[in-house]
Amino acid sequence: MSMNGEYLRVTPAELDRALKDPEWAWGLVEKIQDAPGEPAPAEARHFTTHQTWHLLAFLLQRSAFPVDVVHGEEPLASDDWGYGPPQYLTPERVQLAADTLHRTTYDQLIQGVDPSELTKAEVYPQIWDSPVSLEWASDVFTPLTEFFRGAASAGHAMLIWID
Repeated sequence: MSMNGEYLRVTPAELDRALKDPEWAWGLVEKIQDAPGEPAPAEARHFTTHQTWHLLAFLLQRSAFPVDVVHGEEPLASDDWGYGPPQYLTPERVQLAADTLHRTTYDQLIQGVDPSELTKAEVYPQIWDSPVSLEWASDVFTPLTEFFRGAASAGHAMLIWID
C-alpha cells in the first residue's frame, strides 16, 4: 500500500462545518473523491500528489517555502484519515501558497539537490539512486500549482492529509 498526499478545496463555510464535525468532512471527501469525471486542476475540488508528497515536502522545506502545502498547518481532527490526522490551510494561507507556488519553478526546487540527500533524509519512497530520480515529481508540481491557484481565486481553504 502506498502513501499519497491528498487535498480537498473547501469553502470557508465548509471549513467551519468541518472543524465542528470532522465526520461530516470525511463524508464530503468520500463524496467528492467518488464523483465521476476529472476536472482540470484549477477547477477540481480534490487533488492528489500521489507518492510524490514526501519529495515535495523535502524540496519545499529546503527552499524555505512559507506555507506547509504538503501537511497543512492547523489540525482539523484527531482521527486518522490514513497516515495521521488531517490538517488544513485557511483561505489566506492558500492565497500565500498559490502566489508563492506560481513564482516557483520545479527546476528551482531541485537546483543543487543531490539524490543522496533524499536517501539520507529517508524521503519516501526510497528511489533516490540517480539525479534523474529528482524529476519524479515534476509532472505533479504544475498541476498542484494550478490547483492552489484555483482554490485561492475562489477564496477556498484546503484540507490536507496523507492517505
